[in-house]
Amino acid sequence: MDPRVEMTNAVRALAMDAVQKANSGHPGMPMGMAEIAEVLWTRHLRHNPANPKWIDRDRFVLSNGHGSMLLYALLHLTGYDLSMEEIKRFRQLHSKTPGHPEYGAAPGVETTTGPLGQGLANAVGMALAERLLAAEFNRDGLDIVNHYTYAFCGDGCLMEGVSHEACSLAGTLRLGKLIAFYDDNGISIDSEKGRIEHWFSDDTPRRFEAYGWHVVPNVDGHDFAAIDAAVRQAQAETARPSLICCKTVIAKGAPRKANTGGAHGAPLGADEVAATRENIGWKYPPFELPAHIYAGWDARARGARLEAQWNEKLAAYARAYPELAAAFKRRMAGALPAGWPGLRDAVIARANDKAETVATRKASQNAIEALAPGLPELVGGSADLSGSNLTMWSGSKVITRKNGGNYLHYGVREFAMCAIMNGMALHGGVRPYGGTFLVFSDYARNALRLAALMKINPIFVFTHDSIGLGEDGPTHQPIEHAASLRLMPNMEVWRPCDSVETAVAWAAAIERTEGPTSLILSRQNTPFQKRSAETVAAITRGGYILSEAANGVPRCVIIATGSEVQLALDAEKLLAAEGIAVRVVSLPSTSVFDRQDAAYRASVLPRGMRRVAVEAGVSDFWRKYVGSEGTVVGIDRFGESAPGGELFKYFGFTAENVAAAVKSVL
Repeated sequence: MDPRVEMTNAVRALAMDAVQKANSGHPGMPMGMAEIAEVLWTRHLRHNPANPKWIDRDRFVLSNGHGSMLLYALLHLTGYDLSMEEIKRFRQLHSKTPGHPEYGAAPGVETTTGPLGQGLANAVGMALAERLLAAEFNRDGLDIVNHYTYAFCGDGCLMEGVSHEACSLAGTLRLGKLIAFYDDNGISIDSEKGRIEHWFSDDTPRRFEAYGWHVVPNVDGHDFAAIDAAVRQAQAETARPSLICCKTVIAKGAPRKANTGGAHGAPLGADEVAATRENIGWKYPPFELPAHIYAGWDARARGARLEAQWNEKLAAYARAYPELAAAFKRRMAGALPAGWPGLRDAVIARANDKAETVATRKASQNAIEALAPGLPELVGGSADLSGSNLTMWSGSKVITRKNGGNYLHYGVREFAMCAIMNGMALHGGVRPYGGTFLVFSDYARNALRLAALMKINPIFVFTHDSIGLGEDGPTHQPIEHAASLRLMPNMEVWRPCDSVETAVAWAAAIERTEGPTSLILSRQNTPFQKRSAETVAAITRGGYILSEAANGVPRCVIIATGSEVQLALDAEKLLAAEGIAVRVVSLPSTSVFDRQDAAYRASVLPRGMRRVAVEAGVSDFWRKYVGSEGTVVGIDRFGESAPGGELFKYFGFTAENVAAAVKSVL
């Protein structure tokens, strides 16, 4: 038997055996893409199994992540620290081989995939990061950033709308180091036979040509030579991203289930597994591979050699350009510059000294303006709303197809923007932030969720945060969005009330390493709040006493965020005139506040003291803070089209109504 055929049959065997043992999974795609994987991973992919984080490795993304056993088989066979025992534990609790690839679970997994299309969008972000870093750091003869991003994708990825958004932008940007392989097996999961022509009849090659991609059509996905030629053709095309369209047979080798929907998302069954073994000439028992198979796949020696060559180049680069080399290493390590603490403190102090009454979206732009010169890794952008989100700063250099830069016009592509930002963050060396209206976080929600799931740290800038948006009406006025983002595990959410809280929020977002941050910002002006130095420092704890009752022990706490903090302060004055002492607490980040020790939380929100929460959003979220004896001034219906000031009055966001709410709980 041809050794390469036997090597691909090893992938098929591992995939069908692991799925069969788990009694769960998707064997068809790994069995169908085995030849494509063999060509890419043994002939082209630059990687080092001994160092999965080698900086200049090629990135490999399995966008059709349901076929995760393909990736696990490749990692195991090529020499990564992924044992056969972990292959046997496929889809089991706390294994390194979960049902879909998860970033951080196994070495060599570059991103979490499964929600289809997002891996492809991540790959666009990775390829973009590679190009930006190459443009910034490479010098003649010393190209320390020079790698490809490869992605496998299937029909499901291309049916999902995010693939249109991301691939359209990739074509416009001419990301020539991005190469995607389309597994065109014609099968989906939605019927017994699974033939997709009844619901997916796109001319995919022409679609991608229209995006500006280089397309290699009609490649036999089981012909080693044809696949290899297609890869070389794609690598030779440096001005456009490439799509290699591979015709494959799902579950190739299975005598009865190949080319059927039944092989897509279910075990083949013991009888079919046995029949497949006989059909492909695989004589080894489950989970046993001969030494010559491992030898054929082993990428450790080649990987060590490739990394050693790159290390020599990096050393020469460091001798020639020591400052650039130090900056490159710092950024790829994800470390902040040595002067960061001083920069952070100066920006916050400057915001406090200026005492500006501005919209928090403008305060955000001011913070970016002050922070970005000291953080060259920041790469900003907006989904066609730069002038509204105020995400550009004076040093923004717009990224185009011809040049690098630090600011990207994503167009009206909120979902792709956030998924591309995830890919950039995963690649490393750049720190992405991007803006849109808060209401459109719905479009991007699954990318936000994956950022939180992966615990990566892009910064999402969401402006126009409430009915204060005004005349655009209920379609554009967020009601439930802040609360829903706060419910997302690992998502840090800040809704600052003024320029100082906004500066603190930006600093916290920059410093965060274990998850993404959402900054929720106002369209309308918010008054500057005067604070002591101690109170400014307390903002970092997520919630703090902004104003304490001057006329006695407080009887009630008013909790507020964002533009509603001023309402709480105005209500405090009205109540003081009636002899009712209250405390006003600003709670810009509930998640940060909730992580504080119990003593601090009790000092801000004392047990037994009645509470009223005020936020121009759904009220249910605040029940955990006010308890059964408190109340919430919120909005639990969609908005109206009218000037923002009128809407606040119409929906009861007035100092008088907040004061009445306090009296109602007393």
